[in-house]
Amino acid sequence: MKKVAIVQSNYIPWKGYFDMIAAVDEFILYDDVQYTRRDWRNRNQIKTPHGVQWLTVPVKVKSKYFQRIRDTEIDDFDWAETHWKALMRNYRRAPHFDEIAAWLEPLYFQKQYTHLSQLNRTLVEAVCACLGIATKISNSWDYTLVDGKTERLVELCAQTGACEYISGPSARGYIEEDLFRERGIKLTWFDYSGYPEYPQLWGEFIHEVTILDLLFNCGRNAPRYMKHIES
Repeated sequence: MKKVAIVQSNYIPWKGYFDMIAAVDEFILYDDVQYTRRDWRNRNQIKTPHGVQWLTVPVKVKSKYFQRIRDTEIDDFDWAETHWKALMRNYRRAPHFDEIAAWLEPLYFQKQYTHLSQLNRTLVEAVCACLGIATKISNSWDYTLVDGKTERLVELCAQTGACEYISGPSARGYIEEDLFRERGIKLTWFDYSGYPEYPQLWGEFIHEVTILDLLFNCGRNAPRYMKHIES
């Protein structure tokens, strides 16, 4: 009963993203679709003493043309130092900062990333390794892609041998559920509610921040505050 999820890559995503990865057998990074501005593809939030702060990876956008996420290039190479300084400034007091920084900092400085998809996948895989998530991660271009929003998702599931497709709830507005039923694939909506709070720096608790917030504060105990990873 293979379960599959198909989601665009995000920059250092929040805990719910990794919970979805842990809930399936194969997680397909769906970066053959349109890059969207002011979205989670190239940015995420951290918590600071002054509220949340965006960390944004600068990218080259050709506004007059269709631009896939996988083709989106990173605009300059100074962003890494800026992001790392922001993480260090706001999380160095966190109990597990040194533990997480030991593997995270080299990812920012030992490699130059030319494309956003490359950066996102590297960081996603590193966090999965830290959390003990063994799910197979693949790219959408590893498979044959067909036309149609729902048709493409159904066909990707069929090519992987999936019996169940796990989708984020925001897709309810466009997914044609009948197409999954016709191919004998169960459609399940992922539930992002009910996460417990964890010890967090800087005032009132906020769920919707990067997974790094949870890792810096809880380290190897992070799975206790997620729903699909064994602690």
